[in-house]
Amino acid sequence: MRWILAVMLLTGSINAMTLGQDKKPAYPPTKTDNVVDVLHGVEVVDPYRWLEDGKSTDTLEWVDAQNKLTQTILGNVPGRDKIRERLGSLLEIGSLGVPTPKKGRYFYTKREGTQNQAVLYVRDGVHGKDRALLDINALAKDGTIALDWYYPSKDGKLLAYGLSKDGSEVSTLHIRNVDTGKDLPDKIERTRACSLAWLNNNSGFYYTRYPAVGSVPKGKENYYRHVYLHHIGGDPKDDARVFGDGRNPEDWPSVNLSQNGKWLAVNVHQGWAKSECYVLNVSKARSEPGDWKPVPIAENTAALFDVTVRNDRFYIHTNFEAPRYRLFEVDPKLPREQWSDKSKWKEVLPQRADKLEGVRFIGTSLIAEYMHNATNRLHRYDLAGKLVEEIDLPTLGTIAAINGEPDGDEVFFGFQSFAVAPSVYRIDLKKGSQKLWDRVQTEINPEAYVVEQIKYKSKDGTEVPMFLTYKKGIKKDGTNPTLLYGYGGFNISLTPTFATTRFLFLEKGGVLAIANLRGGGEYGEDWHRAGMLDKKQNTFDDFIAAAEWLIASKITTRAKLAIQGGSNGGLLVGAVTTQRPELFKAVVCQVPLLDMTRYHKFLIARLWMPEYGNPDKKEDFEWIHAYSPYQKVKTGTAYPAMLITTAASDTRVDPLHARKMAARLQVASASNAPILLRQETRAGHGAGKPRGLILDEQTDIWSFVFAQLGMQ
Repeated sequence: MRWILAVMLLTGSINAMTLGQDKKPAYPPTKTDNVVDVLHGVEVVDPYRWLEDGKSTDTLEWVDAQNKLTQTILGNVPGRDKIRERLGSLLEIGSLGVPTPKKGRYFYTKREGTQNQAVLYVRDGVHGKDRALLDINALAKDGTIALDWYYPSKDGKLLAYGLSKDGSEVSTLHIRNVDTGKDLPDKIERTRACSLAWLNNNSGFYYTRYPAVGSVPKGKENYYRHVYLHHIGGDPKDDARVFGDGRNPEDWPSVNLSQNGKWLAVNVHQGWAKSECYVLNVSKARSEPGDWKPVPIAENTAALFDVTVRNDRFYIHTNFEAPRYRLFEVDPKLPREQWSDKSKWKEVLPQRADKLEGVRFIGTSLIAEYMHNATNRLHRYDLAGKLVEEIDLPTLGTIAAINGEPDGDEVFFGFQSFAVAPSVYRIDLKKGSQKLWDRVQTEINPEAYVVEQIKYKSKDGTEVPMFLTYKKGIKKDGTNPTLLYGYGGFNISLTPTFATTRFLFLEKGGVLAIANLRGGGEYGEDWHRAGMLDKKQNTFDDFIAAAEWLIASKITTRAKLAIQGGSNGGLLVGAVTTQRPELFKAVVCQVPLLDMTRYHKFLIARLWMPEYGNPDKKEDFEWIHAYSPYQKVKTGTAYPAMLITTAASDTRVDPLHARKMAARLQVASASNAPILLRQETRAGHGAGKPRGLILDEQTDIWSFVFAQLGMQ
């Protein structure tokens, strides 16, 4: 009742508190724990440990009160109705997936208008008619059932697909007959982010899944991802375990099968800087697949390896002794003990100045995707590595995906940029022609916007690139409301993408700045390693330097500068807020990691220790504790306005981080700027979120940003 009363008392001074002026919000009372951990000789105070229990009555009541406070403040932002109306129309711009061709059938997703989720279509013949194969909008009126992934069989007659609820990403595998549109009885639980390879005769498939709850120690249910073989009509409990026994429970295997069905490749990621790969000759397997002995291609090496098996060759994409990657081939006719001998590998595509993002093997062509200054380029080679052509792209932008059949003669690729809506192009390899296959329809005019790329110097002198997007005609006089976005981790690159809701900000004169921080993958593995583990502070320094450059270059001022980041990017904005609170006016911190001394104890976070380190080790703890945002909050500091968002069904980053950080900042901050928590109840980390929930969330985010930056 005290919390509800505190929310009700806000009504009289909404406008002042929304803008962070005159009076500090009357936050719901928050009890404290007298918890002190001694970690490697260091006392670590944790006054809000009780908020880690997301199911306790006390936590649920506290979250409810925080949500009411947030909605009371943001619900009264002037112009909020117009913000929501424009966002609603922008979200009607929809989405388009890149087709997966299978013997004359084309599978792809498309979302239009007010649909909550994309529909999976199949087209019979490249010029045939589309039909809806799977419309999951019919499964839940509020759109909270999501299609996580799908794999058509090699002949296009069957489809394996995964569904999950409430953004949990904990998929259940189903199988659909493409001709009839009806599902087979087979159903397999716990197939999160499934990797799957169909057998040639459609009798079954190799796939990855997690152990049944109760079959492993409590808390380990999100590990022990193994490879299984399922036969159609069989009980999943009887599926043979093909790969994973006796290995590290944090291994992340994926599979691909050669088109002749002879070779099964298993790529095992062990974090984002190390992997191993193995090949099995499944045509000569014993009756019990558990007895198969995989042959290593690469193991126990601090580099990334990804093997693709073709009928008579193994192709290996790797950054071994090549931080910008290269491509090798291995002849399986070599003695098996020599498959892992790198001196026997033949280099097909050597390392070059641009990073080799990946290669698709289609017919007699290698379709190679490169990264050049955080934008993509596409080249076609023959199987010997001779350049055939540089494939034309519409402008500087991002290739969303490249699809084709190993024995096919056509390539599909998706393309988009900051002001260019997603489009799909088809290349006829026989004719050498390229045509537009389909595009997202939109009223957004690319000619109305300017996109430029600049470089600035970070704290240690490193040059860091940054994209700026803004409406033509704005003046760089220091008065522009600006949103700085970053990520900087896990080898992930921030390239030009078409984000519909950002046009609300751009249309009103805002400047969007996206910094390509160290820790990302824009310039290869050296760039990634320069922002991970003990080098993580480089990422934060790069972001701070970006903000300082925007101010020094008279793009904006501190009073007009907001920052935004999610997940690892939530850690980013949390860290820079505690390190340089005076530099920013507003912070949007989404599904964040913030208590880094305990992050590895929850959900799937142990998978991220190769990126951040292990707080249980003294050496790792020292660098982690040095920046962990939750521990760096200082009482009496004037913190900027902050909107921290999370979701109860998040199975990646536990919502406890957002709850604890909000509680600590609300008590500690000496400023009147609001510290707001928004916890969604039927959503997860973000994947599969329905349009309706996206509209609600984006309305709150942009209401917050507009109010803080004084935008109308």
